Amino acid sequence: MADFVKMSKSEYGISVLLFCEDDKPFKIGEEMYAANENAYMNGYNWEAFFQYYLEKNAPEILEGLESDPEAGMYAAHYELTEENEEKAKRFVEIIIALFENEEELYRIVREEGDQIEWD
Repeated sequence: MADFVKMSKSEYGISVLLFCEDDKPFKIGEEMYAANENAYMNGYNWEAFFQYYLEKNAPEILEGLESDPEAGMYAAHYELTEENEEKAKRFVEIIIALFENEEELYRIVREEGDQIEWD
């Protein structure tokens, strides 16, 4: 798994964490901002981006998802169930796939950025 995204499980639930200030997300965030000045990619704007992206591409991931972003981290939480653990794993896979295909991130903020409810 990439070191900038992590899934953790505890007795309280399942979390998906994206560390916005790690090298790769930070660099990609700078490029996203260059493509769209509303896309200042802190945790709050990653929340806005993922909300938009998942609604269009994987709405089932949003079921039961609660976000808790901060300036340097995007955090999403699910209740602890097997179904939610699968959703969290899929969400992590989606994040990694987007970061491995960063041109898609840039395309989305260029072409669809005005549809995203940025922070």
